[in-house]
Amino acid sequence: MRILCLDVGSKTIGVAISDPFKITAQALKTIQWDENDMSSADEVLRQIIDEYAVEKIIVGLPKNMDGSMGERAEMTQIYANRLARQFAMPVELYDERLSTISAERTLLEADLSRKKRKKVIDQLSAVIILQNYLDQLNRGR
Repeated sequence: MRILCLDVGSKTIGVAISDPFKITAQALKTIQWDENDMSSADEVLRQIIDEYAVEKIIVGLPKNMDGSMGERAEMTQIYANRLARQFAMPVELYDERLSTISAERTLLEADLSRKKRKKVIDQLSAVIILQNYLDQLNRGR
């Protein structure tokens, strides 16, 4: 059983998956979606959930730097609640502050072109969120 992580943006969803032992996170894909039609990613997510025997979904919560919740965070909460109902599984929100900045920095250090960075930034952000979650989970064991 694995944990799926989503970094939800307005046009794309970065997807990462844990290994079966819940120790490491790996990038999986970027899903194009329309946040005005929250069901637009359902089919792809269902395939991933089935293929990887997902038991839980982690959704990055984009809080403001002061910890407050902005419009993007509220939309993410609505989507996370919808996912829990749609897929009948636990969905947890996890603070994602600085994950995109960290991902961007990593990709810049790897000297990737802007075009290549744009293709993988959402996936890498999801990996960072999930790895932070897994590290916290494993420290508690």
